[in-house]
Parts: sequence; C-alpha cells; structure tokens
Amino acid sequence: MARFVLFGPGYTGSRITCALQRYGWQVDAIERATPVDKAKTALAHATHVLSTVPPQADIDPVLGAWDDAIARVPWIGYLSSTGVYGDTGGAWADESAPLTGRRDGRIAADQAWSAIGARVFRLPGIYGPGRSPLDRLRAGKAHRVDLPGQVFCRVHVNDIVRGVLAAIERGPAGIYNLADNLPAPQNDVVEYGCRLLGLPIPPLYTLDELDLSPAARAFYAENRRVANGKAKRLLGWRPLYPSYREGLTALLNELLPLPSGERAGVRGSEPQASS
Repeated sequence: MARFVLFGPGYTGSRITCALQRYGWQVDAIERATPVDKAKTALAHATHVLSTVPPQADIDPVLGAWDDAIARVPWIGYLSSTGVYGDTGGAWADESAPLTGRRDGRIAADQAWSAIGARVFRLPGIYGPGRSPLDRLRAGKAHRVDLPGQVFCRVHVNDIVRGVLAAIERGPAGIYNLADNLPAPQNDVVEYGCRLLGLPIPPLYTLDELDLSPAARAFYAENRRVANGKAKRLLGWRPLYPSYREGLTALLNELLPLPSGERAGVRGSEPQASS
C-alpha cells in the first residue's frame, strides 16, 4: 500500500492529505509534537514524503532532523517559494532563472531538497477558502498600493494539490513552478474582488502611508512574472483556475447561499408563478 508521510500539515498540507485519503492512501502527518519513534516508524515504511515546513533561518528543520531517512524514500517532494527568484523587474522567471531572493533560508532549503532528488514545487502567493482577497475585503483589511507596473503571481490552493498529485503520477524529479497563467497587479485583484462583492474600491495609498510589517514591505519590493510551462509539459498539469478571476469567482460561489444546482453567472430555471 502506498504510504505518504507529510511534514507540516497546515493550510495546503491538510488539503493534500484529504485528496490522497480520498484515493485510498495512508497518510502519516508529522508535526512538531509528533513523537520521534512515531516519525521514525512512518519514514521507515514511507513510499512518498512531502514537506511543507518553511526553513528556520538558514536551516531546514525537516532535513536537519531526518535527511538520511528521507533520502531513502522513493518519492520526495518539497513546497518551496517563488521568492527564491527575487525581484526580476517584472521579467518572466522559469525554473532556470538565477536565485537572487533575500528571504532567509529559502534558497538554501530549496537547493538542499533538490540535492536529494526531490520534486521541488516553487509557489507564489497562495489563496483559497478562508484565505483570499475576498476575506480581506469582507474584513475591511484590503488596500490598494500606488506602485505602477508592479505585478505578482498567485496560485489557488487546489491547483497546488493537483500539481502534487500530477507529480506523483508522472514526471521526473526536479523543480516545478506552480503558478496561474496571469501575473497581475495586486490592485487589479482587489478591484475585481470589490466588483464581485459589491463593495466600494479602497483608496490608493503609497507604501509610506501604510503601516506595513517588514515582511509586507518586502513583498511589495519584488516584481516578477513566473512561468509555469515546465509543469504543463512534464506533469500534464493545468491550473483549474488560470487567473484570479476564475479563482475568486469560484470562492464567491462557495460563500453565497445559492440554491442547489445554481451558481453565480449560471441561470437556473425561471421560477414558476405562484397560484
């Protein structure tokens, strides 16, 4: 029986777990509180292992503790970040692009997992149910930033799950960008979300006018487009949500109390006149 070991079952990892279990896989989730003996036993019987755990400073905590055991597993995966590419000035970055990112430990962890033959999935901004611009807009926390020409990439969490499943079925070890097809300014995403929700568009601010954390300011300091052609060619992967428009519309349908069988933008039968 296929036995999957998942390190760090968080927002994305929990969805990967659910998808695998639907296909009959046994999934062992390893968290910080998991006893060492239990983790050791799970790895000894693993056919597949995936880590979603981010690095700590310059150390990957999972490889630091389990590198020898993981290296013996036939299929290895790691969720990395497109932040390893750094700022490209809006140019496209594929998997061969130089790694100039400044995020602590990301490049070292990415390279360490690559060195042991992992499928390394480089991910841009992740959104999905409960974690999307729609949620921020509804909470009054979304804003627009005056940064002309700046674009970002993003990916729906379900498309990450589909990318991991595709890599299990086919495709060699290596690096894969999993991003949607439409890099776009963050302001475009916010404005589209406002139209979906019927909310006023937030005012435009400069970075200096916003009280942003260092991490948020670093996010706005980078400008890049991420190419996803390799995952399409080698894994047969296609994003179910090719842009933020399809992704946010699908999330809106999940939020709205629509009648059974009816979805936003799709008309059902006309209501019958009451007698």
